Amino acid sequence: MTTSLQKTSIHRTVLRNGIVVLVAENPVADIVAARIFIRAGSCYETKEQAGLTHLLASVLTKGCDGLSSLEIAEKVESVGANLSADTTADYFLVSLKTVTSDFAEILALAGQILRQPTFPEMEVELERRIALQDIRSQQEQPFTIAFDRLRSVMYAEHPYARSALGDETTMSRLTRRDLEQYYQTHFRPDNIVISIAGHINASDAVALVEKVFGDWLVPTHQPLPVLHLPQLEVTPQITITPQQTQQSIVMLGYLGPSVSSMDYAVLKLLCTYLGNGLSSRLFVELREKRGLAYEVSAFYPTRIFPASFVAYMGTAPENTTIALTGLRKEVDLLSTDRLEEESLQSAKNKILGQYALGKQTNAQIAQIYGWYEILGLGVDFDWEFQQAIASVCALDAMETARRYLREPFVSLVGQEEAVYRAIA
Repeated sequence: MTTSLQKTSIHRTVLRNGIVVLVAENPVADIVAARIFIRAGSCYETKEQAGLTHLLASVLTKGCDGLSSLEIAEKVESVGANLSADTTADYFLVSLKTVTSDFAEILALAGQILRQPTFPEMEVELERRIALQDIRSQQEQPFTIAFDRLRSVMYAEHPYARSALGDETTMSRLTRRDLEQYYQTHFRPDNIVISIAGHINASDAVALVEKVFGDWLVPTHQPLPVLHLPQLEVTPQITITPQQTQQSIVMLGYLGPSVSSMDYAVLKLLCTYLGNGLSSRLFVELREKRGLAYEVSAFYPTRIFPASFVAYMGTAPENTTIALTGLRKEVDLLSTDRLEEESLQSAKNKILGQYALGKQTNAQIAQIYGWYEILGLGVDFDWEFQQAIASVCALDAMETARRYLREPFVSLVGQEEAVYRAIA
């Protein structure tokens, strides 16, 4: 079985103030979803202010000029709409979804929140306390600890080394003034993509955006922020965190390319083959056949800068050594053994099928095209990525694995004797 490739028609408009508007007309359901992307993810934080964009996302919808947190919530909930803010490493996001007849009202509310936030002091304090509780909670989760340590040694001074929450020290000292300064620097029309999908005409959608955001002026005295990031050095290390846990977390990390690389699609396919689902290589070999893993998987996130290709498993303490050896062996095989054609095609069908399923709702459609635009890839990347996956051959896969999946960074969390014995 092969998965057919689909190309979607997207209307793209650039307003006079630089806002990029994308519209996907989808009249099937009487729903409109929008995603407002700002180039202001946690990569734009300083190390000393780690967690700032997380805190900003938490309080952005809690007050704007003329409206309190409760009044905003009442406006949204009275029409059964959704409105929220979030942040990632590469971008900041405001999401909304309504029935078509209420879209203009909720988009106007989102515009009011985006353009005139008040960051109420009480809300800032409340959300900071909640974030600190989340940070402390994560410090008790072996997987999170292992991944934090791995990320730290892989990325060093690069922003990808840090958790979106920051740490207790950085989160504790963030102030309302910090939020205001960050907002004033990054939240500007020439730094924004608005992606809309649903039961709405493209020209009507653009007119609504123009009405809400068209008079937002670009600051003439302040150029767009430019990131200056350190070079990454690939010098694999082993990090060990002794902890009295009932299982060991074994994690391998490899520095892979960004989404703009020609090798991105190949590594996405290899990650799917290796660790995606119950039929994946890692699950079958290490859990089903050998009974080593409580959980086992791999992931390779889409990033604008070099991303991490990670394979991990949770195992019994007494199996830590053979689990590390087994996990390393399965990744190494990608560089030495060509994938059989049946396995390669199965991985293609899986990734393309999941990709198609990820574009079923208006919210998903608005998300994916806006995401590609804010990353600088353009909406055609949707089609290009599918073509790239379909064209991967076994030799491509093996040669790409040789380039990137060589010597891993290793992170081990578990009982002291077990994790130290594993590297002895």
